[in-house]
Amino acid sequence: MSAQDWESTRRRLHFGQRFFGTVVRVPSPGAIGIFVDIGLPVSGFVDVLLLPSEADRWPTEGTESEFEVWWADERPQIRLKPADPRFVREDFAEWLTRWRPGWPQEHGLPVTVADVPPSASEAASGDAYG
Repeated sequence: MSAQDWESTRRRLHFGQRFFGTVVRVPSPGAIGIFVDIGLPVSGFVDVLLLPSEADRWPTEGTESEFEVWWADERPQIRLKPADPRFVREDFAEWLTRWRPGWPQEHGLPVTVADVPPSASEAASGDAYG
C-alpha cells in the first residue's frame, strides 16, 4: 500500500470504529500480539498490552470477533482492541484509567487527531505491563 493510499484509508478511520475480523496469525502467544484480517488492504494488530495475561485466553487463529480501532498512525497498520471482554486484559478498566483516560471521549474522533501512540511512552519505560 502506498503512503498516499494509507493516508486516504486512515482519514476514514475513527477511534472505537468496529470491524468484524478473523485472527489470522498469533506469532508468539503471550509475547507480541495477534494479527487480524478486518477486510481492509492493511493488517489489523492487537498489541499484547491489550490482551489477557494468560496466552491460553487469547483468541486463536481462525477466531472471528469484533474489534475496535484503537490507533492508526503513519505506519500502514490498524491497531485494534478486542470488543469481546473475554479477549481483553483482566485489569483493562484500571489500566485504561492510568494509560489512556480519555478513551471514552475519543470514540468517534478521527484517528488523525493524534499521532503519538497511547502506549508508546509506557512501553518504553516498561510500566505498561503493570
